[in-house]
Amino acid sequence: MKIIVCDPVSPKGIALLKEQPEFEVVVLEKRHSEEELLPLVADAAALVVRSETKITRKVMEAAGSLRVVGRAGVGVDNVDVAAATAHGVVVMNTPGGNTISTAELAFSLIMSLARKIPMAHASMKAGKWDRKLYKGSELNGKTLGILGLGRIGSEVSRRALTFGMTVLAYDPYLSHARAKALQVELVERPEDLYPRVDFLTVHLPMSEETNGMVHAAAMNSMKRGVCIVNCARGGIVHESDLLAALESGQVAGAALDVYTTEPLPADSPLRSAPNLIMTPHLGASTSEAQDNVGIEVAEAITDFLRDGTVRNAVNLPSMDARTFEQVRPYLNLGEKLGRLLAQITPRRNDRLVITYGGKATALPGDPISRAVLKGFLQNAAGTEVNTVNVRNLANSLGLLVEEVKSNEETDFQEWVHVSAWAGEERRSVGGTFFSAQMLPRIVRMNSQPVEIVPEGVLLLLNNTDRPGMVGHIGSILGRASVNIASMSLHRDEAGGRALSVLNLDSVPPKAALEELRNDPAITNLHVVQL
Repeated sequence: MKIIVCDPVSPKGIALLKEQPEFEVVVLEKRHSEEELLPLVADAAALVVRSETKITRKVMEAAGSLRVVGRAGVGVDNVDVAAATAHGVVVMNTPGGNTISTAELAFSLIMSLARKIPMAHASMKAGKWDRKLYKGSELNGKTLGILGLGRIGSEVSRRALTFGMTVLAYDPYLSHARAKALQVELVERPEDLYPRVDFLTVHLPMSEETNGMVHAAAMNSMKRGVCIVNCARGGIVHESDLLAALESGQVAGAALDVYTTEPLPADSPLRSAPNLIMTPHLGASTSEAQDNVGIEVAEAITDFLRDGTVRNAVNLPSMDARTFEQVRPYLNLGEKLGRLLAQITPRRNDRLVITYGGKATALPGDPISRAVLKGFLQNAAGTEVNTVNVRNLANSLGLLVEEVKSNEETDFQEWVHVSAWAGEERRSVGGTFFSAQMLPRIVRMNSQPVEIVPEGVLLLLNNTDRPGMVGHIGSILGRASVNIASMSLHRDEAGGRALSVLNLDSVPPKAALEELRNDPAITNLHVVQL
């Protein structure tokens, strides 16, 4: 079986692959474009990549013998996972291998900013002796703000506490119990953190919510002379706003390891920005991290090609093919239930209860629960969340996951129900299948019966049960050119409260949503995208 190593990977990982007599290991000496890869992958059983080579749908189609793609790292942005799944190719990554390396780099940059080490070094190299110019500050007694307290953010917080810093954190998905265990103060909004910090470090995934999150208004709300570090994703710290803040002195210093465009263009204005430390995406660039991920991906590929064992997969649960066929419809349903629930519940939850009923109790629950968690935690971890790391991610957030098999009699032969608890507040959704084609349906929401096709855009709201409400809602959406595909209604009693769920062809514009929210007869309005 041919294994092609497309990007530079630890020699220890390559050596492990070469030890297997049934493997033919081909190491490409340079990065290849899509067109260059096509003739090379025709008989490849496995491809190993880091972040440089792109494994596209076209590459998948050319690789008729391909069974697995191994990514030596966390993200799989350079692999078309959907195309891989369609072609029956397993995609594996190496979660956790670079956690310590990235955390240590972030804290090293914090220390470098505090003591102005790179600037002083450059001055010395230029023949100068500017002791007064490079007077720094101690970290002891200072306040560090951390945006995102996942694996890496937690490791940074531990190092900051050791240096005598006070740590504030914003992470809308982290439980208060977990924050207490980490000895950090959890804030509800970034705006509550910004004015209090002397240093700010970013450890969030890139998403619609976090893109450009640290912008001009945020920087202007901080203490004058704050220092900012970003080793997470380029673009979370707004680059042009940062440049302006550095030039004005509002931000005394900053350090970037990631950029909106990589490699950073030679003519980027960031290169001449004052008091800006820049590194070329070195978060995982330590010999230990590279050895870890190289060995991890080699072991995963070896186990899969030799005996079919699946681990660290982002698009396939760890189970045999026959079981997977039985469970596959539930994986789709479970992920949709999780995604729907995450968008109607408070973001900071303590407990998630997944209940299986009817014929679903006979299936292995772990892969289905992982699919639920993947959907539920998508906003918390972005593209880095997968069925392999979801349980660790839930644990890191302090989210207790309970799985129950129920013998309760219902109107359905098989069903899955998911409840999220934030303190005493509870939200829940339940689903089943219609017809022999196993068509997924949402049939329960917050203990009320519904019938929802879990696709596209949903508009959920409670409203007063009175004549004309359906027409009123439809008129507002109609004026906004939003088409209603289907609608589900349920009321507790005549004239009481009704739950309305609409499948829409598009997301309503803000003006239409504001008009609905301002109606005193309408409450709990949510737009859910599945």
